[in-house]
Amino acid sequence: MVKAPLSAPASLPTPGIDGLDPAWSRLVSVPSLGRTWHILDNAVANPRLTLLCVHGNPSWSFLFRNLLRDAPPDIRVIAIDQLGMGFSERSGTIRRLATRIDDLSALTAELGLTGPIVTVAHDWGGPVSLGWAIRHKRQLAGVVLMNTAVHQPVGSPAPNIIRLARSKPMLANVTVRTDAFIRGAVEMSRPRLPRPVRDGFLAPYTTAARRKAIGEFVTDIPLSPDHPSAETLDAIADGLSSLANTPALLVWGSSDPVFSDLYLHDLEDRLPHAVVHRHPKASHFVSEEVDAVGTIFAWLGTINDVAQKAQTSEPSSLATVASSETELDADVTSCAHKLVSADIKPGERVALMIPPGRDLMVVLYACWRVGVTIVLIDAGLGPAGMSAAVSAANPAHLVGIPKALAASRTLRWPGRRISVDPLSAVTSKLLGVVADLANEPATSAILPEPPGRDDQAAVVFTSGATGPSKGVRYTHRQLEAQRDALTSLYGIMADDRLVAAFAPFALYGPAMGIPSIVPDMDVARPSTLTAAALGDAAVEVDATLVFASPAALVNVLHTADTLTATHRAAFAKVRLVLSAGAPVRASLLRDVLGLFPNASAQTPYGMTECLPVANISLEEIDEAGEGDGVCCGHPLPTVEVQIRAIDESSRLGEVIVKAPHMRDGYDRLWQTEFDASKPPGWHATGDLGSLDDKGRLWIAGRLGHAIRTPAGIVGPVRIEQAIESLDGVAAAAVVGVGPHGTQCIVAVIELTTPVRSARQADLDLINRVRAVVPEDMAAVLVVPSLPVDRRHNSKIDRTRIAAWAEVGLAGGKIPKL
Repeated sequence: MVKAPLSAPASLPTPGIDGLDPAWSRLVSVPSLGRTWHILDNAVANPRLTLLCVHGNPSWSFLFRNLLRDAPPDIRVIAIDQLGMGFSERSGTIRRLATRIDDLSALTAELGLTGPIVTVAHDWGGPVSLGWAIRHKRQLAGVVLMNTAVHQPVGSPAPNIIRLARSKPMLANVTVRTDAFIRGAVEMSRPRLPRPVRDGFLAPYTTAARRKAIGEFVTDIPLSPDHPSAETLDAIADGLSSLANTPALLVWGSSDPVFSDLYLHDLEDRLPHAVVHRHPKASHFVSEEVDAVGTIFAWLGTINDVAQKAQTSEPSSLATVASSETELDADVTSCAHKLVSADIKPGERVALMIPPGRDLMVVLYACWRVGVTIVLIDAGLGPAGMSAAVSAANPAHLVGIPKALAASRTLRWPGRRISVDPLSAVTSKLLGVVADLANEPATSAILPEPPGRDDQAAVVFTSGATGPSKGVRYTHRQLEAQRDALTSLYGIMADDRLVAAFAPFALYGPAMGIPSIVPDMDVARPSTLTAAALGDAAVEVDATLVFASPAALVNVLHTADTLTATHRAAFAKVRLVLSAGAPVRASLLRDVLGLFPNASAQTPYGMTECLPVANISLEEIDEAGEGDGVCCGHPLPTVEVQIRAIDESSRLGEVIVKAPHMRDGYDRLWQTEFDASKPPGWHATGDLGSLDDKGRLWIAGRLGHAIRTPAGIVGPVRIEQAIESLDGVAAAAVVGVGPHGTQCIVAVIELTTPVRSARQADLDLINRVRAVVPEDMAAVLVVPSLPVDRRHNSKIDRTRIAAWAEVGLAGGKIPKL
């Protein structure tokens, strides 16, 4: 270390630092310490709220400049430079954690802060601010933490970067003698921070003497119980329980190599009431990479309105299988005992990675019986999507088949591994499996009380077709309401039997009291469903109900020549065919009814966050005729639907819904949940639609896919349907190219006879398209295939197509889609 550096007085920042208003800077002398601080202060008089912002190492108050810039006029923002850091005084003495908490308390006393205060902290500013918060609970209105820690979880090593920087050969060289430590921290961000921002972080640390506290901060991290600051940090960690009634927000960059999700989950355990917004791709300086400021101010607007949900001791009906099948009931009860024996406790999360079938049903309902939250990881997300989902959900346990357990070990997914299949001792050790349910004895231990209706029941993930896959939370009450809505809507009776070619739908069978089966197919690829496989499943359960996505039904029709007389006889007993997951053509439903002569064809509209919202039959589709998009029918009696205007000149707007079976919220995505919950109690679907004069809901596309032409808002679905009515067209995507308000309409088409490469359509196709589409078309392109989602193989990725078309139409060779 640099020995005995000269102390240096506090000073104002050097002029011209990016984003820093000189009017914010002031020096504050604290006579009780004999020290002078540099702080940033927007100096709001008589504020409604004051934000007290504390940086960590190796940053300074510059980190919070955007909070000062964007603060509402009634919120005061004070961002401090800790002593020895930024432009505050260099005291020449080591200031450990306890001293820094004393320092902050002395500073706030000198400032004479009155009224409610919310602390905002990052990195090792977290423990300092929390130590202050625990001392000043009477003034404390809330706590905001970004990528920090108060405890090193047992069994986990300290971050490699910290251990390396702490090593004797490296410490002085990287933290003090050179600016390698701070440069390395700034370079963690992806994308790389702009040069002026990087220079701003470096501005106070131009000499070794000015960097002395950076090295001292690193050495003050307690990595052992005998460290001088260990007792103080432990007291802070234990003291967080006293903040149980204090609103808390955690904004986290999960790609941080220092403060990973490990520390997020530790803080969640200590502040279980905290709301979380997790950014999977953001790194250490999360507020530099994402709009953390917007999230903080949005959350501040809610903290006075937080109301505890009414809790009830009434048990969930999902904890008891409704199926009349006695053997299934017995299997579920036996499995529940095995789960308890495997040390699975009520309230924990259990990820299920089991192929659709009886094993999945048994384990799922057994989990609900013992009061755990199930996490359903859909194989349709793909390997990368599955890894992201497991990391986001952070289950305590992972129950799966050996293949899934092997993947979890290789990819380091969280959770104790439990197998549903019998394993040898060697295989169990190799996979790190702690128990297998096949060999686990069904003990006579007393099962825990069934969960209440307002307890969390499940985390399920969106398809990722219209953005990153999101975890959606449901309570038992909401899932019960969903079951009841489906039962009522389709008149499901005890003698019905379901074939579900969409795995999650099959899981409702036992809840509705009916047998259900998933046909032999790759559930991650719905288009692999063959007519024979569907027929075999219908024969096995003597089916009366069939559910399949449009892509699955298309392939069933393509392979219908493989059906036997037995299959056709089973299909004749089906009374209802359901299809959903993407817009369903009336022509497809008509063709399907050729295989199910005594069935009604219906299609529900909804989403992972709320299903069903509306429903329509083939007869009602024909009655509705042409309109602006797909007619989804009338909303269910228990569902409210409104259209939120996005353009006064257009009837189209965002569809918002409200229902008893609507999601509880998004998992660790507070900002997403907040944005999708306006007005409060509603869910903003992100769909573009309208209500006609008969109260029927029409979907014109996704809100983000609205084409904003000089003539107004245009929905893509109506135009796509018109083009898809043409002979030789398999599918169409319609997108807008150009700036909003002046966009041109481009059609991208997949033909029934595929082309080898993307190209301009021939003149005949262009003329046929223009004959059925009233709008002017800037271009008509043909491609080998359109990109679709993995889960349903039906939802077209218009965002990707629009970006591709814009590049292709700018001139030159059309790129590969």
